[in-house]
Amino acid sequence: MSSAVLPRREPIPIAAETYVIQAIHGEGEGPLAVHMNAMVIRGREPVVVDTGTPVDRDSVLEQVFGLVEPEDVRWIFVSHDDVDHYGNMAALMEACPRATIVGSWYLMQRMSAEGPMPSPDRWCWVGDGESFDVGDRLLRAVRPPLYDSPTTRGLLDPVTGVYWASDCFATPVPRATGFVDEIDPDEWAHGFTTFQKWNSPWVEMVDGPRYHAEVERLRALAPRTIATCHGPTIGPAMVDRAFELLHAVPAAQVPPQPGQPVLAEIVAAMQADALAPA
Repeated sequence: MSSAVLPRREPIPIAAETYVIQAIHGEGEGPLAVHMNAMVIRGREPVVVDTGTPVDRDSVLEQVFGLVEPEDVRWIFVSHDDVDHYGNMAALMEACPRATIVGSWYLMQRMSAEGPMPSPDRWCWVGDGESFDVGDRLLRAVRPPLYDSPTTRGLLDPVTGVYWASDCFATPVPRATGFVDEIDPDEWAHGFTTFQKWNSPWVEMVDGPRYHAEVERLRALAPRTIATCHGPTIGPAMVDRAFELLHAVPAAQVPPQPGQPVLAEIVAAMQADALAPA
């Protein structure tokens, strides 16, 4: 990430009282960038869904607390134990005295290896398929079909039909983008497929029928909008296409990840820039 000042972002409304907290890394530094989003549900007991990266802390806190007062935040749902999802959890827990972290036992065990955790009375353990009560609705933890951590759980809001997919359904973008229908359809399909296979390379080894059954398990819950940490939101008109793309992932051919030759080119370009006359 560049040391340049990060641009100010605004929350993006994606459903009733539901907002994506937008962050993006790599914009303007290359042909593609990647979102590092979080989400806020402003219900009777407001919920923060994932917490963004530490480098985005000021922006994340500004956006969250522009939507809900710190003392009103009651729940912080952490989808899994990667730093881009829990990177501001401690800051939010400190700022929000009534907040409870929602995750699983395994999530807490893995995260505790990195430092002290909040007191157990500020935790709520919720497993795949289980729900928790946020006052005016039951939110349901549902593991997405693709993931890169065994602790991963998505989150379904049955009131709005919004599903937070964690890393799944993501795609790189040329620039910060609110919704996937703002992207060329072919570019979205290519970026979507490449991201899924790079992030979940094990998908090539799974039994086909069982994988497709997992995709249909989520589809049967009828999400109307799909938000993801690492890409634009998938609105109602694009949800069916997103599931079609997800079904096609195991057999898809995608480019290899950049290797040492690409790194050598980057280093050479940096050295040339350093030696160039001012």
